[in-house]
Order: sequence, then C-alpha cells, then structure tokens
Amino acid sequence: MAVTALHTAATGLDALSTQIDVIANNLANANTTGFKSARVNFEDMLYQELAQPGVENANGDQRPAGISVGLGVKIANTDFDFTQGSPIETGQPLDIMIEGNGFFAVDILEDEADGIGYTRNGNFFVNSEGAIVLGNSDGPALIGAPTIPADATSVEISSDGNVLVTQPGSPTPASVGQIDVTAFINPKGLRPIGNNVYVQTESSGPPAAGTPGEQGLGTLLQGFLEASNTDPVSELVELIKAQRAFELNSQTIQAADQALQVVANLRRF
Repeated sequence: MAVTALHTAATGLDALSTQIDVIANNLANANTTGFKSARVNFEDMLYQELAQPGVENANGDQRPAGISVGLGVKIANTDFDFTQGSPIETGQPLDIMIEGNGFFAVDILEDEADGIGYTRNGNFFVNSEGAIVLGNSDGPALIGAPTIPADATSVEISSDGNVLVTQPGSPTPASVGQIDVTAFINPKGLRPIGNNVYVQTESSGPPAAGTPGEQGLGTLLQGFLEASNTDPVSELVELIKAQRAFELNSQTIQAADQALQVVANLRRF
C-alpha cells in the first residue's frame, strides 16, 4: 500500500541526509592537514514477503520467483579512505609526513582509549619544556619522542625516525632519540574524535608500533606535510547524485500521498 511507500521513502530521505552531511564534512576539511575523507555505505532493510519462491501449487508446479517488497534503506557504516594525501613542502624542521602506512601516537585525555590517540597530521611544535607536541588546538605530546634541547640550533629527522640535534660548540649532530610510527590491521576501524585524532577500537585491532621503514611501516619525510585526501570534484559529483536521489524520494512521498488521497476520496462515492 501507499503507506509502506511513505515509510520506505522516509528511510531514503534520512539516509541521504546523512550522506550529504558526510560529504559536507569532507569538503569542509579539504585543507585540513592529514584529513581522511569518508563515504557512506548503504544497505537495504527487511523485506515484506508476500509469496515465497518454490511453493508448489495443486498441480505440483513450483513458483519460480516470490513476491518481496523492500522496506527501505539504512546506513551500514561510514568508510574512511586512508589513501595517502599529496605531500606539501613547508621546509619546517618539525613538519613530518609519513610516506606509507602508519600513524603518529599522541598523548590525549585519559578518558579516551587509555589516553593514546593516533594521527596522520605531522604538524609538530616544541613546547616550553622541549617536548614535541601536535599542532592542534589541544597540543598533545608525541609519545616516545625525545626532548629537544633549548639551545639546539638545528633539528634533523631521518627517514627511519632518528632525531639529530646540533648544539653550540658541537658541529656534529648528535642523536637524542627516536620517533616511531604505529600501524593497525584494520585502520578503518579506528574511531575519529576530532582534532585530527583517532582512537583504537576492538574493530581496529591492537596498535603495532615500530621503526619507520620496517615491518611494512611508512618512512618519515621531514619538511613536508600530508594534505587532505579529499577530492573536491568527486565529492561534488557525489553531492549532486545525493541531491537527485533525495528529490526522487521526495517525489515518491508525494506520489504515495496522492494515492492515499484517491483512496480517501472513494468514501464520497
């Protein structure tokens, strides 16, 4: 009946509205360092089975196909695209890009996943205590990173994460520590909490930290940042498709409403 069509179209409007929200967030973060775009995956809902396939009639003939009416659509998940963004050369010594697989581990609030977050944003600063911190609004410290001496005249970070500093009176750079990267068996299972940070979940699997360039981990590139991997052209195309699908579902509601009006007007005859 038309009532079913009303509810079915309503599920389409709700799901497509969420898709538009996700696309809007992707476009809004087109210039966010290390941002990973997301897409919405849909799945159909339950079916109202009016006739089962394979049922035999009085002559022993089997029905070749059944009669099923779908009850709409719902969102299965949002799927993050962790493909690498384009490198942006900055020349800043504490701008670090991961070429390949992996995340930087940062120290976040204890009430979020044991206080450890993960990010692809390599925009780092040195705070007043010499600690390397992430350049977002909270400034969490880079876990395991060495302290940079206050009198350091230069900082060099090798592709394998070795941190070298030059100090007055010592022309040869000296190693002060190591920067590791962390990988997950299912990075799409990470949960975003904002500020360019993700946290571990049961779906992502446990973190596996190691030296950059080893065991499938990416290497580090000093003086570069990873751009957002949002493709504005693709996002705009998806936005147009979502808008048109939204309009079609709206028209379905109008058609169902007109059918119900016809049924209601039958009482007058």
